[in-house]
Amino acid sequence: MSRNHKQLLFLPLGGSGEIGMNLNLYSYDNQWIMVDCGISFADDYLPGIDLIMPDVSFIDNIKDDLLGLVLTHAHEDHIGAVVHLWPRFRCPIYVTPFSAIILRSKLAEAGLLDQVTIHEIALSGIFNLGDFEIEYVTLTHSIPEPNALRITTPLGTIFHTGDWKLDPAPIIGDVSNIKRLKEIGDAGVLAIVCDSTNVFNEKSSGSETAVRESLLELLKDKEGAIFCTTFSSNVARVETLGHVARQTDRHLCLIGRSIKRNVAAARECGYLHEFPAILDEEDAAHLPRNKVLYVCTGCQGEARAALLRIVQDNSKHVHIAKKDTVVFSSKIIPGNELAIFRIYNLLIEKSVEVITEKNAFVHVSGHPGQEELKQMYEWIRPEIVVPTHGERVHMVKQAEFAASLGFKKSIVPKNGTVIRLAPGPAEIINEVPSGRLALDGRILIRDDDMAIIERRRVLFNGALVVHAVLDMDGSLLAPLEITPIGLPDEGGNKLAKFIDDKIHRALERAQRSHLVDDDIIKEIIRVSARKASKQYTGKETGPVTTVNLTRMTRK
Repeated sequence: MSRNHKQLLFLPLGGSGEIGMNLNLYSYDNQWIMVDCGISFADDYLPGIDLIMPDVSFIDNIKDDLLGLVLTHAHEDHIGAVVHLWPRFRCPIYVTPFSAIILRSKLAEAGLLDQVTIHEIALSGIFNLGDFEIEYVTLTHSIPEPNALRITTPLGTIFHTGDWKLDPAPIIGDVSNIKRLKEIGDAGVLAIVCDSTNVFNEKSSGSETAVRESLLELLKDKEGAIFCTTFSSNVARVETLGHVARQTDRHLCLIGRSIKRNVAAARECGYLHEFPAILDEEDAAHLPRNKVLYVCTGCQGEARAALLRIVQDNSKHVHIAKKDTVVFSSKIIPGNELAIFRIYNLLIEKSVEVITEKNAFVHVSGHPGQEELKQMYEWIRPEIVVPTHGERVHMVKQAEFAASLGFKKSIVPKNGTVIRLAPGPAEIINEVPSGRLALDGRILIRDDDMAIIERRRVLFNGALVVHAVLDMDGSLLAPLEITPIGLPDEGGNKLAKFIDDKIHRALERAQRSHLVDDDIIKEIIRVSARKASKQYTGKETGPVTTVNLTRMTRK
């Protein structure tokens, strides 16, 4: 980055070109602030990986100039990577009360709470970081205390929306601060950096109150137990389900640690005043089935979440039976279709009624449709529109939509693109390293690490382990041990016998000088074993093949 003159820069490292994993940087006069630090969930292309997050190697170069991390709200795709990445940059964190509770809980679990400086900012609070003046601006979303940020610098004001919608009747929290939004627009805004997730919806996203009315009507006469699954962070939806339980004379049971944690945090912040008493799973099991409403995690088919565990009869106290009703009060996130449809089919086999967004009104998005985007543009009136938080198709669509409304300057970023917002015309001026990190157990690795590549190869092609014991001259001292993993066999250990024969022939053809070289002999065995497996199975690709070689002196 140039240090020759003062510039106002925007640099996304996550969330631009994808849904989730949001991490954005702003710079003025070589001072930096970070906005959000989120995760995304891995798909089948990353076997054995649960979480992915932005590669922050660029931040290693500017961490001494990083003034702070500002969190807009407590969704995992905005806050979930903090515990994993904060040790890389170790800056102060700024956050509103509800998000602070969630963050402290995560940091305590990770053993980091005593190391992190957390500044809790009141709703609508204003604070300064170097030459940045930052104001939290109340909006509505699907979690308590969603905030936009007014970021004011000597070269202009940026309005960073975070995740938002315009809900005229939110269940939890205040309506969007329209008066303040208009004031910000009247004062002049250089650029809006805006959520693109729901841009293809031509209408507004809808109100949580309307979902409450619909769910109550749908569930009031159900015979068996009711199971509702939703995003654990959607406290408003959980509150709605508590209301439904109360109105239908059912006891409420929450299943899933994340849902319980979010409910506890909301109560601590003064929300959920009329939330019913929560029954534990063991007590709920003793009640008539038509007297219980369960709210559980797992709306995206997650393997470790409560719903799949219950559906597979792996829960000690909770089970699903004929005539029960299961409601997926959520959107299907692209990429999760197979996991979700698997649960649908398991439920249908149990003669359970399944209600989803496809056959009933059980969910509204937390992100703005075109009507809401148009309204926000009219209030803020930015000179530049910078779409973020979405796949490329969403971001380009928002730029086109803004242009149709008369906003002439849009820049569609990619992760790693450095955008100069001022001075002069807004444009992409540089590109820095970016990418994704994968959490493999407790270890962070790049998503193209050889460990993942090898694991993927094993997943699709199987594996083969050969153990050979040879004397110093290269003659076998014992039968080969051949272990196929994930490879087809027709019985009688035919595959291993076929491979054994091919390896013997390869050794018989080998030169004497090769037989005494460990590296060469291992490669001869590996190549012949892999070729033999391909020949036997008829597959074009062979298994991942490992050779263990032991040398012994012949007695």
